[in-house]
Amino acid sequence: MPNPACPACTLEDVLSLPDHWECATCGHEWPKEDAPEAARVVKDANGTPLADGDTVALVKDLKLGSGAQVLKAGTKAKNIRLQDGDHEIACKIEGSPMALKACFVKKVTD
Repeated sequence: MPNPACPACTLEDVLSLPDHWECATCGHEWPKEDAPEAARVVKDANGTPLADGDTVALVKDLKLGSGAQVLKAGTKAKNIRLQDGDHEIACKIEGSPMALKACFVKKVTD
């Protein structure tokens, strides 16, 4: 596990001691079990952060299953939900539930 950022000064100059973390910059100490988890940031193909409820568009054609169906580039998915795993986006496209990788979409601003 990488060292967390200091909750007091947000710098990453943190020392790992046996039972607690200590910031080498400001001296703040906190127990290891209370270490804050870093919020996961999901970014689209252009590096724009995504959030629940965003609208995205496909940046390339994607084959579904055995390749009989294809989702065309530019197809939009509204009201996405972010999830853990390899396919970070859960959405519905044309009424069908889909799971997409964020690298194949771009955020659409309405």
